[in-house]
Amino acid sequence: MKKLILTSAILLPAFSFAISVEGSIGVWNQDPSGYISYKGDQIDVDSNLRYGKKTRPMGRLKIDMPSILPNIYLMATPSRFEAIGQKDTSFTFGGQTYQANVPFYSKTRLDHYDIALYYGIPGLKKLTNGVLSAELGLNVRIMDLYAKVEQSQNNISESKSLTVPIPMLYTGLQIRPVNLLSMEGELRGVAYNSNHYYDLIGRLKVKPVKYVFLAGGYRYQELKIDVSDVKSKVKLKGPLFFISL
Repeated sequence: MKKLILTSAILLPAFSFAISVEGSIGVWNQDPSGYISYKGDQIDVDSNLRYGKKTRPMGRLKIDMPSILPNIYLMATPSRFEAIGQKDTSFTFGGQTYQANVPFYSKTRLDHYDIALYYGIPGLKKLTNGVLSAELGLNVRIMDLYAKVEQSQNNISESKSLTVPIPMLYTGLQIRPVNLLSMEGELRGVAYNSNHYYDLIGRLKVKPVKYVFLAGGYRYQELKIDVSDVKSKVKLKGPLFFISL
């Protein structure tokens, strides 16, 4: 993690503070499951849409501010699938009826962008001699949702797009037994009415050279949403890999 030292010699001649910045880029191998529906029937992600695993890029940026200010955590996660599927019964999507046993094309986008403000748990890192640290804060996830189902043989096509801000609790934990190795976990989550959204990340970070970290881990998401005629439950899970500076 690089240190950027900022000093104000004019307004605050006796005060200086440090901002720590960690940027990461990587990939996540996403394995989808669940169902989607829009003004109609449930369409199974595996057996009907026939989506398979996809590897997508990810990016994250953590900015550790001076203790009086909340720290900032930004993350971007693209998630997109498309395939030719089929259903052995007729079904409705967006008010349109699609014929049974006739192939259809579908495309789904579940991109999301996170903005979190958080604080470290006071005294924990010092108490454990730098081995253990924890974070707690609030996260806003901007969901960019899109679903399209097209059955060209019957000249039927319907789509739905939706942007939803979702407030979530954020908590993070880091165990660093030695300077070159750390284990990290993150949880973002919210549950209200019949909706819920959980996002868990676990990773192992190693520091092969100065200022560079390599990380590997696993990510699991579960989204259940009922908003604007969209009723869906989707899970995404799989390994991820990062390089951090």
